[in-house]
Amino acid sequence: MVRLLYVMVAICMAPLSSMAQDEPSDFLSADFHKNRREAVRKMMPANSVAVFFANAVRNRANDVDYVYHQDPNFYYLTGYKEPNSVLLIFSEDQKDANGEVYNETLYVQERDPRAEQWNGKRLGIEGAKSKLGFKSVFNGSAFKQVAVDFQKFDKVLFFDFKNDYRDSRDGADLFDLIQTFKEKTNYPADYDGSKERFYSMITATDVENSANVAQVLGRYLNRDEKLQEDELLSGFVNAGDDKLRNEIKQKVSLKLDAHNLDSSTLGEIMATLRETKLEEEMALLKKAIEISAVGQVEVMKAMHPNMSETEIQGVHEYVYKKYGAEYEGYPSIVGGGNNGCILHYIENNKPQVGNDLVLMDLGAEYRGYTADVTRTIPANGKFTKEQKQIYDIVYEAQEAGIKASVVGAPFQAPGQAASKVVTEGLMKLGIIKKEEEARVYFPHGTSHYLGLDVHDAGTYRPFQENTVITVEPGIYIPEGSACDEKWWGIAVRIEDDILITKDGPVNLSAMAPRKAEDIEKVMKQPSPLDKFELPKLN
Repeated sequence: MVRLLYVMVAICMAPLSSMAQDEPSDFLSADFHKNRREAVRKMMPANSVAVFFANAVRNRANDVDYVYHQDPNFYYLTGYKEPNSVLLIFSEDQKDANGEVYNETLYVQERDPRAEQWNGKRLGIEGAKSKLGFKSVFNGSAFKQVAVDFQKFDKVLFFDFKNDYRDSRDGADLFDLIQTFKEKTNYPADYDGSKERFYSMITATDVENSANVAQVLGRYLNRDEKLQEDELLSGFVNAGDDKLRNEIKQKVSLKLDAHNLDSSTLGEIMATLRETKLEEEMALLKKAIEISAVGQVEVMKAMHPNMSETEIQGVHEYVYKKYGAEYEGYPSIVGGGNNGCILHYIENNKPQVGNDLVLMDLGAEYRGYTADVTRTIPANGKFTKEQKQIYDIVYEAQEAGIKASVVGAPFQAPGQAASKVVTEGLMKLGIIKKEEEARVYFPHGTSHYLGLDVHDAGTYRPFQENTVITVEPGIYIPEGSACDEKWWGIAVRIEDDILITKDGPVNLSAMAPRKAEDIEKVMKQPSPLDKFELPKLN
């Protein structure tokens, strides 16, 4: 009897064991996510609660949705990859009706055999406990009955809503969860996260700096008519002296004190935490970057003039999938010739790249972390004189930008160093006559943070150790530009992912050649795709 029971248990457990083995084993651990929640808790104001919502399910067309992608902050703190969920983190311990102590609660999608048959298994309450390490877990439907009194907290921290979610037939979908939150927090009908953020800036400003803050706010107001209509913001910007600004500051304080909602502090906390990477994160980010660099190398070997932009994109993304990367970190950019002059060109539909330069800005996302690597190569394997002249300027500009990426340097340092090289190079070639004209051909900055987002969260303070940034100078000379026609249609961007360390910058994507001569050498190598031919279609 005991033996029979053992066999039955083994049979029942076999599918679960098999399922566990079929999943990747290198996701971030439950301990990592718990550690991050503790870090958030330590940075929260006293007597506060932080509320995080999962990303919305977004419709692609008719009854087809886009592939779901979790909100990076939610994933960072939970490891939970499903929609329709809420995380509460409390600054101090709470007690439930039974006297049990808790300081966090996760609300998840309820298990549903029919829904799981169509769309995949859900973790449910028990899965969230066993796999993610949470102790206090409820189904999303229980959020309506939650006993938490949001009014008792000095601050309710949250990210304001973007209203890009739909109401489905599920009574515990994101729409209902947000509606419940709004009801329980007395969310004002006219609440505006942008205004609230600027109100907080005003109240945090001392008299000596009020004129400077007014100047910064003025730039935002000039771009947003809705902000201009706000009497307090426009009054602060246009005030003639510090006394008047101080009077407006007091009115702003009263307005903020009318509720306990705070949609700005949580962004600052998450930016600070996500800016510097922990060892577990770096392992995944490095892998995403290496995969992306290999993709660049394999395309260099496979490239020929008859390839289409779409085919080139496909080779990159095949390499990603071959290594197990779940997604692309952002829409792939493959621009041949003049298409490369469009900074975020994603159509990738040119039938043949011919003898043009091909700008390829792509990044694999691996276990949530995304790379961002750009190479520009000649489709026929050889740079022309003009192409190489422009390429070499961008290469030297990138070298200067990387060299400037050191601990303690201002965030603008790589861009300033690269811009100087580009400006001097364009003037030397006669493409521009005045330094200020360089912005026509180099219209963007060089750097952003990299991590769970391709443009990752960060504070933009002086560089910290274990921060990962991009350095990506470029020169773009579209057809019809005010220079010699021989330069028209040349677009070059070189982008690498740089780790800031105490010993200097480390190029994590160096596996993909950057020097023009090295690129030409790699392009002469055979490719596994050389003999890959498909039948012709009618």
